[in-house]
Amino acid sequence: MRLLSYSGYRFPPEIIQHAIWLYLRFTLSFRDVEELLAERGIDVSHETIRRWVAVFGPMIARRLRAMRPKPHTTWHLDEMFVSIGGKRMYLWRAVDAEGEVLDCLVQSRRNKQAALRLMRRERKMQRFRSAGSAQRFLSAHASVYNTFNICRHLITSATKRRFRTEAFDAWRAAVGVVA
Repeated sequence: MRLLSYSGYRFPPEIIQHAIWLYLRFTLSFRDVEELLAERGIDVSHETIRRWVAVFGPMIARRLRAMRPKPHTTWHLDEMFVSIGGKRMYLWRAVDAEGEVLDCLVQSRRNKQAALRLMRRERKMQRFRSAGSAQRFLSAHASVYNTFNICRHLITSATKRRFRTEAFDAWRAAVGVVA
């Protein structure tokens, strides 16, 4: 994978990376990121931040995806009910044995065949990525712990700090910054 090149940009790489991180990590607008940087004495327009995200965002996302660990060989298809805009929807998730969510499908009507197609497609993509590893497919209704959002009250502060440190280390490695 080629290195990220920040040559030709007026601002140092740390500022560009921080602006991209703020935009992608939190639900902020380009103008919000512009204001946050202005509070720290960095005068940059929202349009410049938009260009940075458009140029560097996909490359950073590719690096983060490449650093993701390989999924476990045993998978489950998990069905949940969620309320979106007051409507009851069906959420199907392809989850590996370690609780890692691989793919999601949201439907207004319960359609098990479409959910199984999701699982087959994800399995095919994972097999393509990991050249020939055997994948096992378990039941379509296995009970799996909800790993979308680990509730803060369910984990210790040390575990939360460890997760946060791992996330920051992955980010730094993806953008090429030495900690």
